[in-house]
Amino acid sequence: MPTAADNQRIAAEVHALLDRAVERLGASGARTEALAEYVPEHRVLLVSRPAVLRSMGRVWRLGVFLLGADGSLYETGHTTRALEPGRPAYQSQSAEQRRAYRAAASRGRFPYGETVNFDAAPVVIDAEKLRTSPGRLFLDGDQPRVRWNATAGDADAVDLASYLDDRVELLADPPAGA
Repeated sequence: MPTAADNQRIAAEVHALLDRAVERLGASGARTEALAEYVPEHRVLLVSRPAVLRSMGRVWRLGVFLLGADGSLYETGHTTRALEPGRPAYQSQSAEQRRAYRAAASRGRFPYGETVNFDAAPVVIDAEKLRTSPGRLFLDGDQPRVRWNATAGDADAVDLASYLDDRVELLADPPAGA
């Protein structure tokens, strides 16, 4: 049975890994993406307001995670680009939903072509919660690990430290032509 001291040590180790990743990414000038909150269509004093993506800052995309400059970690959610949404084509419901997200990003005043991440779930760095986490980050004993697919088993999970090293290296020093 893990003690409170064990849980604090594990949480501190995870925070140290994230801080090291932030430091490396910041020093390299790695490309960031926008993080946003989706605000659905609503009314304010009888005036209808369309859906909008409201900026929450910048993050680095590290595969299944988004990492903020303050060390905050998010599981990826949805992604869109701030582009002209185009006209309704009514080809499929999913195509119309993507068009609506592009329109919301445009209304959020993101620069044209900007990648915008939204519906990203914050990851709580708490060892007790990570022991039973069904999400991407979990503890296997005392070892923080990453699930590539949240619905898959833990057999393909990788160590958080090596996962971050690989992803940071790809973002900080991308291969030629990437």
